[in-house]
Amino acid sequence: MSTFKEISAVTAMNMRSLPQRALTSSVVVVGIAGVVAVLISVLSLATGLAKTLSSTGRAERAIVLYGGAQSETDSNISRDAVFTIMDSPGIKRDTDGKALVAADAVSSIWLPKKDSRELGSVAFRGISAKNFAVRPEMKLVAGRMFQPGLREILVGMAAQARFKGLELGNRVVSGDTEWLVVGIVASNGDAHESELITDADTLLSAYRRTTLNSVTVWLDSPSAFDTFKASITTNPTLTLDVRHESDYYEQQSKRFGTFLSVVANVIGVIMAIGAIFGALNTMYSAVSARSVEIATLRALGFGASGVVVSVFAEALVLAIAGALGGAALAWVFFNGNTVSTISGGSGLSQVAFHLRVGFDLVAVGIAWSCIVGLVGGLFPAIRAARVPVAVALRAT
Repeated sequence: MSTFKEISAVTAMNMRSLPQRALTSSVVVVGIAGVVAVLISVLSLATGLAKTLSSTGRAERAIVLYGGAQSETDSNISRDAVFTIMDSPGIKRDTDGKALVAADAVSSIWLPKKDSRELGSVAFRGISAKNFAVRPEMKLVAGRMFQPGLREILVGMAAQARFKGLELGNRVVSGDTEWLVVGIVASNGDAHESELITDADTLLSAYRRTTLNSVTVWLDSPSAFDTFKASITTNPTLTLDVRHESDYYEQQSKRFGTFLSVVANVIGVIMAIGAIFGALNTMYSAVSARSVEIATLRALGFGASGVVVSVFAEALVLAIAGALGGAALAWVFFNGNTVSTISGGSGLSQVAFHLRVGFDLVAVGIAWSCIVGLVGGLFPAIRAARVPVAVALRAT
């Protein structure tokens, strides 16, 4: 019999006997399911945040910040600089010939969360007249538009879902100022849905400020970015940086996403070590229970390779079963849930986003489970192949 046929025969025989060891085998399945469920659930935080922030940026938009600023909250731009930006080449203009430029003032408000008594920081964005032309994805879905000069605000849908007191007609207190909620805004699930929005001049007046934080422009086309950037960065009267909007929001999510990935993998390694010991114990027990069967097969002329592969195959089958179970648990309990970032982590206030458990994360979970299964089956497989036939038969 060829080596391949030997391996196939022994492996098939081992798989058929798995139901007889269901109780001990479940230790491996449950242990790996726990590893994969935790790993995928933490990684889904990173992918969910990245998806939310990446959807905020568009190829035809560019964002202008003060030179060296890493986020809007670190940036300060004068009104004179805004007028200079509006006259720059590469910017799309409306039917009246006015530049599609949104100059924003950004602050934050601390509000109580709905699911706890803790306070969270909510981004408070002051917008200019061209905001909805520059950001057409932002739409008023309930209530009315704020009136410039009055302490009135629009509330993003995600912010309303996460924080108390943001229903239409409510008043939000910030310091010695009250803001009336007059409208609700949707924005295709992007970061702006986690914000409070008002008139930029009104916000600056309330916070006794004179400078804006960022300027977002709608370009003639994505290819006009270089022309626009050159006109800004080479102007000796300006000290500004220009970035693709998508690059900016990707950078904002990168630090938090990297942190979550590290946490997920550290936790995964710790749990995987425990799962490996569980797999080792289970596979040693399986080899001991099959010692007579293995010895008989080898006495009949089957080689050690078939025994080794059959043990590895069993370990992989149990590992993959655990991975699929863990992925299913993560999908049922976490996919689509709304969470938010920790305040102040990377220049952003809290951003609400949906957890995302996709096939990419399931694939990561399966890869981890296969590693655990292979390591857990390694030493039992070697032991099964090395035990002398006579010793195994006498042990019975």
